[in-house]
Amino acid sequence: MPIESLTIDDLAILIETGPELILLGTGNQQLLPDRDLMFAMARRGIGLEVMDTPAAARTFNVLVGEGRSVAALLFL
Repeated sequence: MPIESLTIDDLAILIETGPELILLGTGNQQLLPDRDLMFAMARRGIGLEVMDTPAAARTFNVLVGEGRSVAALLFL
């Protein structure tokens, strides 16, 4: 699935866990999802941070270590 095609429904299972932030790792390079997805996440009060997958994995580990409520969707 292309990153640009992601919708809020694709993130539903992560949203149900109640994170304050979802990290989106987009592979070897940062690719931006459709802006409608960004807006939909903002309306729900959940941050959506987009970065390359290695950076997203590192960030996830740091945030979990700090006790933050975070989820991640990582593409290879």
